[in-house]
Amino acid sequence: MKLISITSSTKPGKKLMATFTTDSGRTKTTHFGASGMDDYTLTYDKEQRERYRTRHAKDLQTHDPSRAGFLSYYILWGDSVSRQSNIAAFKRKFNL
Repeated sequence: MKLISITSSTKPGKKLMATFTTDSGRTKTTHFGASGMDDYTLTYDKEQRERYRTRHAKDLQTHDPSRAGFLSYYILWGDSVSRQSNIAAFKRKFNL
């Protein structure tokens, strides 16, 4: 699987959408992040990030980085307040 892009979502109620290509050449789009809600890239609040990560650690049990829970965890609530840095780290971590 390869991450092609992360752009603003076209789906009402979502912040971003990620587009992937699968090994078979198919395209998969995942919308993630609730619009109108805070995230670490907006608030810079480390305590809020830790609470989010504790609550949502279960989302990582799927082991599928194309799922919305993975994308939110690593991109909106990642280690950096920069979405671009978080996207680059996400791509490196999951070899996308």
